[in-house]
Amino acid sequence: MSINRENTLAQPVGTTLERYIMRNQAEFAYATGELSQLLRDIALAGKIVNREVNRAGLTSIIGAMGQQNVQGESQQKLDVEANIRFIRALTNGREACAVLSEEEDDMIHTGNCQGKYVVAIDPLDGSSNIDVNISIGTIFSIYRRVSPVGQEATRGDFLQGGRRQVAAGYILYGSSTMLVYTTGHGVVGFTYENSLGEFFLSHPNITIPASGNVFSCNEGYWFDYPQYVRDFLMQCKEKSMSGRYVGSLVADYHRNLFTGGIYLYPPTRKTPNGKLRLLYEGYPLAFLIEQAGGEAMAGEEKVLDIVPTEYHQRAPLYIGSPELVNRLLACASEAQTASVLETPAAGAGR
Repeated sequence: MSINRENTLAQPVGTTLERYIMRNQAEFAYATGELSQLLRDIALAGKIVNREVNRAGLTSIIGAMGQQNVQGESQQKLDVEANIRFIRALTNGREACAVLSEEEDDMIHTGNCQGKYVVAIDPLDGSSNIDVNISIGTIFSIYRRVSPVGQEATRGDFLQGGRRQVAAGYILYGSSTMLVYTTGHGVVGFTYENSLGEFFLSHPNITIPASGNVFSCNEGYWFDYPQYVRDFLMQCKEKSMSGRYVGSLVADYHRNLFTGGIYLYPPTRKTPNGKLRLLYEGYPLAFLIEQAGGEAMAGEEKVLDIVPTEYHQRAPLYIGSPELVNRLLACASEAQTASVLETPAAGAGR
């Protein structure tokens, strides 16, 4: 069999992340290059973490550390590795004056007081799945600081609220590694090409289907869920929708973003305020899903409209295709109406 080498050599390589950022610089807030550099720093750390994930079974970095992080969760060795890599990349890049990580109790000052941005990040979401070779990810959120440039960052830089994000996204370490992000001008996706060490544009305009056939939640908590959530899930089952739950937020979110569906993490008796963290899980994924045409709610309130009061604040999360999220809200409204109707009027029975 002959190979047409001329045609093979003529195939385009594609648009790298670096080139895409340069071409679309005008879309970035303030367009002075700092935000572009931040995205490149995050991509660099993602490449390093990707390398560690790919050889985790051949090294000594899988398994638990034998200690808990500030969230009270068992800390994995790869959690620590990823945390170090992202903080180091953001520090060396010199554009971030502070970083807030899931793995740290307080903000981390990078020493770059001239930096104009702060970054909130979950360095490795779903890391307990690394031992069994299931997709995991990184979630990040970027804000332009509100404290004076030249001074150390303050709490207010991180507690601006979800609507003040200038960029957000995630990196998925799976069958292929993808970087998906938004700067408020739609959602784009880049796939990592290992042999060249570059992220290439693979999904230039990601939009979520208006509806879908997938619901994603941990049904082991069924009896802890609010009644309206159980009502909604029963409707899903009556419509023969598929239950798909990996237990890795980025993996479940990524699938539903592309195929349509809804991800649910309702409040439970154990976590009445929800489990997922607002600043580096809820906000960034909500910003991204709204840019892709979806919805993100925390009960009756939009996730991006929640006023933050603390670094590691938690909230419920219902996120995905707008028709499915709205159907869930309808169940909540019906349950609330029924509750009012069943409540005896004041003084009744006296």
